[in-house]
Amino acid sequence: MAHKTFISYKYSESRFYRDQILDALGDDAVFYKGETSDSPNLTDTTTENIKNHLKQMIYDTTVTIIVLSPNMLQSNWIDWEISYSLKNISRDGRTSHTDGLLGVIPPFYGNYSWFISEINHPDGHVTVSYNEELTFPIMKANRGNQKPKVYACPDCQSIDKLSGSYLSYVKMEDFVNNPSRYIDNAYDKSLNADNNYDLTKLL
Repeated sequence: MAHKTFISYKYSESRFYRDQILDALGDDAVFYKGETSDSPNLTDTTTENIKNHLKQMIYDTTVTIIVLSPNMLQSNWIDWEISYSLKNISRDGRTSHTDGLLGVIPPFYGNYSWFISEINHPDGHVTVSYNEELTFPIMKANRGNQKPKVYACPDCQSIDKLSGSYLSYVKMEDFVNNPSRYIDNAYDKSLNADNNYDLTKLL
C-alpha cells in the first residue's frame, strides 16, 4: 500500500540520495509530499516562511524518511521536520497523524562504515551498532524505545532492527530493493505508536 511520504535530508550532502529514494518508489513517488529538484528555492526567504512551507508539505504525510549523512547535525531543519511530523496538529477540524519514521543510511565514502559497526558476541551472534553521535537528540530518543522492550537475543540483549525502535535504520541498498517493506513497517508502527513506543516528539 502506498503512503504519503516526506523526506528529511541535508540538501548539500544528500539530494542525490533523495533522488535515489524517489526513483525506488516508482509509481508510488506520486504520493511524495516533500521537495524535489523542481521545488522553489527558499534560501533567501524568512525562517517563518520556510517553516510554513514545510508544514504544508509534512501535515498530510504518514511516513517521514530521514536520509542520514555525516554532517546532518549542521542542518537547521531536520530535527524540526522530525518533531513536526510526530506531532498531532489540528487544522480546519482535522488532526494530523503521527508519522512513522524511517532512517535510510547511504554509503558515503563508498561504504556504510561511517555509521555502522559490527559487533561479534561470544555466543556467535553478530549485531550492529550505529554512530548515533552523528544524529539529533530526537532521533536518539526514538531508538530502542519499544515498550515493553523485547530482545531479539536475550543473551546479547539485541533488539529487532525494525520493531525494536520507532525510528528504524536501513541501508540504502536494502531500501531501494524493497521500499514498500520498510515504509509499510514504519507506517504500521505509527498506528499504535503511543501505546507501543515511548515516543519523543518535542525538541
